Amino acid sequence: MATVTLTEINKYYGSLHALRDVTLGIGDGSFVVFVGPSGCGKSTLLRSIAGLEGIDSGTIEIGDRDVTGLEPAERDLSMVFQSYALYPHMTVRGNMEFGMKVNGVAAAERARRVAEAARILQLQDLLDRKPAQLSGGQRQRVAIGRSIVKNPAVFLFDEPLSNLDAKLRVQMRIELEALHKELGATMIYVTHDQVEAMTMADEIVVLNGGRVEQVGTPMQVYHSPATEFVAGFIGSPAMNILPVDSPLGSVVAPRPEAAKIGIRPEHIEIGTGNGPAVEATIRVRERLGAETYLYASTADGRQVVVKTDGDTPLEAGATLRLGLPGHRVHQFDAAGRTLGPAGG
Repeated sequence: MATVTLTEINKYYGSLHALRDVTLGIGDGSFVVFVGPSGCGKSTLLRSIAGLEGIDSGTIEIGDRDVTGLEPAERDLSMVFQSYALYPHMTVRGNMEFGMKVNGVAAAERARRVAEAARILQLQDLLDRKPAQLSGGQRQRVAIGRSIVKNPAVFLFDEPLSNLDAKLRVQMRIELEALHKELGATMIYVTHDQVEAMTMADEIVVLNGGRVEQVGTPMQVYHSPATEFVAGFIGSPAMNILPVDSPLGSVVAPRPEAAKIGIRPEHIEIGTGNGPAVEATIRVRERLGAETYLYASTADGRQVVVKTDGDTPLEAGATLRLGLPGHRVHQFDAAGRTLGPAGG
C-alpha cells in the first residue's frame, strides 16, 4: 500500500491541454474515483500515474518515491483495463500466474498467491477453465486476480465494468468494494458512471476540461458542489439549474451576484400551501417503483424535474405548485462558482 501524490501535472497533445496543473493527494489504503464526462482527462490522468502516458511537467510520487521518470514496470502498480486482455489459450490459473513466471517467482510462491487470489475472488472452481468457458463477470474477476497476485502498492482500474450488463455491474461493484475492504489497498478507479463513483468511493475527484473541479466524499460533492458543473454532473436525474430571473428564482431570495440557482429533484416541495410557489404542468411521469419522477414545465417553458413517492396519483397534464426551501437552493455566480444557499 502507498500514498499517491500528484503535483502540478500538465499534459499536452499538440495544442490540446489535456491535464491542467493537476495537484492531488491520495491517501494510503483509500478508494478514490476519478469521474467526469468523456474527454475530461480522467483516463489520461490514470495512464499518467501508471507511466503509460508521459507528462510535460509536474511530479508523480508513490509512497516516498518520485516515479515521474520511471517505466511502468518500475512503479509497483497494477492496472485493470476495460478489456479483460486474457490469454485465450491459457487456463485461469495460467493467466493469473503468467506475469509471476516471467518475473521468476518460484512455483510454490506462485501457487500460494494464485490460491489466495482465487479465494478472495471466488474463482477456486474455475482455475482449470479457459476464458471462453467463463462469463463476462468471471473474466473480469480473473483480470483483477492477475493484478492481486502482483502484490502492488497501488491498484489502478480504467472503467473495468463498462463491458458488463447492468446486473453484472451491480454485482461487480459490490465485489470490488469487498475486495478493497479485504486487501486494504490503495485503489484509483476511473469511470464516467456517477453511480459507480457515489457507491464505491471514499473520495471522488471530479474532472472537467483537464482540471480538478472538486475533491470530496460522495456526499460532500452531492450536497455541497463547489461549482455549477459539479452540481449538474453529480446526481441522476441532474440538479435543476435555472436562471435566477426564472419563475422558480422568484420564490427564493438570491444573492445580488447570483446568476443561476439550482435544486435537486428530491428537494422540491409539492403542495397547495400559501407560501411562495410556482405553478408547473406535468409533461411526463416516469414511475420507477419506489419513486416517481415528474418532468414539468413552468409558464415560461422552463423544464423542471421533481422526485416524489412511487405511488403518487399525479399524472401528465396535472398542475403542480412547486416550493423551494431556501436551505436546499444552491446559487452560482456568472463564472459557475457556488455562492451558498439562498434565502427562504
